[in-house]
Amino acid sequence: MSSSERELERRAKHKLAVLRHAEEVSGSVAATCRYYGITRTCFYKWRRRYEEEGFEGLKDRSSVPHHQPNKTDPEVIEKILWLRQQYHFGPHKIAMYLQRYHDVTISPSGVWRILNKVGLNRLPASQRYKRTQTRWKRYEKQRPGHQLQVDVKFIEPLGQTGKKKRYYQYTAIDDCTRVRVLRAYPRNDQRTAIQFIDHVLSRLPFQVEQVQTDNGQEFGQSFHWHLLDKGINHVKIRPRTPRLNGKVERSHRIDSEEFYRLLEGEVIDDAKLFAERLQQWEDHYNYDRPHGALGGQT
Repeated sequence: MSSSERELERRAKHKLAVLRHAEEVSGSVAATCRYYGITRTCFYKWRRRYEEEGFEGLKDRSSVPHHQPNKTDPEVIEKILWLRQQYHFGPHKIAMYLQRYHDVTISPSGVWRILNKVGLNRLPASQRYKRTQTRWKRYEKQRPGHQLQVDVKFIEPLGQTGKKKRYYQYTAIDDCTRVRVLRAYPRNDQRTAIQFIDHVLSRLPFQVEQVQTDNGQEFGQSFHWHLLDKGINHVKIRPRTPRLNGKVERSHRIDSEEFYRLLEGEVIDDAKLFAERLQQWEDHYNYDRPHGALGGQT
């Protein structure tokens, strides 16, 4: 028996004791009501229910109103729970998605109340934000193309047998607009990095002034001089400080949570098919996905 059921049982026994007190002790409904501090209307209601339904009739009933004109539609609740469980979105991001894709207006606090009611108000420990004191100060460039952050994410499709294939997702994100360019390659070297940066420059609708990378071997001297030859400055972050490349690192976490995790271990060992899937995800990220950093805009 759960704690709530035990509490219902305890309260029902108390009501039965009140009814028996009137019959066996005081002999007066008014005296019993004064003794227990209840109204006679309440006493007679308990007695009527006890006569009609027995002990079960004394258990507390739901206090939910019969008519709730402002109650959230069950379909909206289903969408909220699906976004929470599937993507681990918070109340603000869920409200953004409902407004953008379903034309449903609901406040973040309203989303939180629904999540709290079903016990989904707290994320798994790995998905929670750090305390405010330990977060790094946010910054962003004010002009498109002022700086690109570039990084590489290692990918190995799950469920492979035999000789396993691996890919390297090259990612470039504009510091101002958050526009990203993605490309998957079977190698990770300077030649590949140069191919990727040429692809990025051909895709972006604005001029790039500076590229920021970590200290990986793929961003070595050949890559560095290739950028300088194109009139683009190349800077590297301090060793062991990935937070300085925070936007591209955070976007890789979004890739893991909203793209790779949903593949559910699907084996994609064809480079062309993988590139198509990645391109679809890039388009969704750039043109459809609401961004919290941009106030829900794309």
